[in-house]
This record gives sequence, C-alpha cells and structure tokens, in this order.
Amino acid sequence: MGILYSEPICQAAYQNNFGEVWRWVREDNNYVNIQDSFNGDTPLICACRRGHLKIVSFLLRRNADVNAKNQKERTCLHYAVRKRFTFIDYLLIVILMPVLLIGYFLMVSKTKQNENLVKLLLRAGADVNAVDSAGCTALHYACEMKNQNIVPLLLDAQADPMLKNKVRWAEGE
Repeated sequence: MGILYSEPICQAAYQNNFGEVWRWVREDNNYVNIQDSFNGDTPLICACRRGHLKIVSFLLRRNADVNAKNQKERTCLHYAVRKRFTFIDYLLIVILMPVLLIGYFLMVSKTKQNENLVKLLLRAGADVNAVDSAGCTALHYACEMKNQNIVPLLLDAQADPMLKNKVRWAEGE
C-alpha cells in the first residue's frame, strides 16, 4: 500500500500514474513543485521514493525543483539512493534464480534502474551534498546500503566523503 498523500499529484507520482501526473501538470505547471501538507514531499520526491523513472524524467523536463526538501530535510536524491527492492522483487528473484538465471537478470535490471534514476537526478543538478535532518547525505545512505554502483556515481559528482552525520558511535565500534 505505502503512503497516502493529501495532494493528488503526489499520490499519482507515488503510484506511477503517469496519466494523472500529466493531467495535473497540464492544468497548472506549478503543481510540479507543490508540497504535500503532511510530510512536505513534492511529486518528484514521491516518484523517487518508488523509483518511477518515467515520471521523474517528465517532472524534471517540466522544471521540478531537484533540490526541494521535505520536512525531514531530504531531497529526491536521498530517496533515489535509498530505493530498495520491493517484497515482490525479492520474491521473484528468489523464485526465478534457479530458472536459467532469470532471477539474477531481474535483480541486475532493478539495480540498473536505480542507478539510472540517480544519474538522471545528478544530471539535473541535484545537490549531492544536501544534508537531511539526521545530517545524512545521499553518500551516507548509499554506503549504509552497501551500494557499490551508486557510491562511485556520487563521488564522481563531488560528494564530500568527509561530511559527518549526527550519529554518535560508542567507543570501540
């Protein structure tokens, strides 16, 4: 099910309903940067939460603010980097893995889709060093996820590996 948004365009972007997103933007282009009243997500952030590349690309072409922040101070790049496989993705991978490596290719495809989403946002000018309310950047989340494909992309885009977040580690950890 996921998140319920108060703004219809945000809900449409989250649910990958391109026709509905297009309809709202056609009505008024200002909808591309509208923020949901509950958590401050923009349609671009909503689409990035779920990895909807077509909607992200469309919103960026309509000049969506790639550096807009929600109430947690996160940008769309924070969510694009944190995008994980869905339960259905995992299930299909596990079931199809023994069948001619179809599961493996599905996993590679999903990972590549996430990589393309991050590349698209970086090309659009996403602030690679934007910090959220926990002091984390996209690089922090990519490292936390052990994403070996995304980390080099962020570093190539000048992500600062020296930025510290607000997490305090105990002695010896």
